Amino acid sequence: MTNRGTLLSAAAVLVAAVPVAAWGLMGQQNSGELPASQLDYAFQPLGVPDGLDTVLGVVALVLAGVGATLLVSASRSGGMDKSWWGVLVPLVMAGLLVGVGWRVLTAGVIGANIGAGLVIVFGGPVVAGLLLWALGRGVWLANHRPGHRPSGDNRGGQWTGFAPRGA
Repeated sequence: MTNRGTLLSAAAVLVAAVPVAAWGLMGQQNSGELPASQLDYAFQPLGVPDGLDTVLGVVALVLAGVGATLLVSASRSGGMDKSWWGVLVPLVMAGLLVGVGWRVLTAGVIGANIGAGLVIVFGGPVVAGLLLWALGRGVWLANHRPGHRPSGDNRGGQWTGFAPRGA
């Protein structure tokens, strides 16, 4: 039903759109007590006009939904190996954390932005762990396809060394 290029594009769109959707739909998280010019920022927010971030978030959400729908459909029909969800889900989760984390880091506050410190101390390592997991799992899946043996492997059974059922 879908070719490999379509699935790769759908996965790329899903992974790229999730942080933009989270960022855009969350909106700027400024303290309401003072005007934005008098607030303190850990990092300055992007200079995006009011309302454009929401539009970008909605467009990204639609794109992420289309990408996810294509991938789920291909996975259910057998056009995509379900083990690749072990790569996509951590990437999507990392993207969600990055989108929300960016809004916390750029929130205008009075005094210290404690949330920014928490995002850096806890969110950074979690995102790094998710990315490393996805990288490791992706490399493993790319190099260990079922039924394919590395060159020079003359063991019986599948390339993993385990004999098939009944052997």
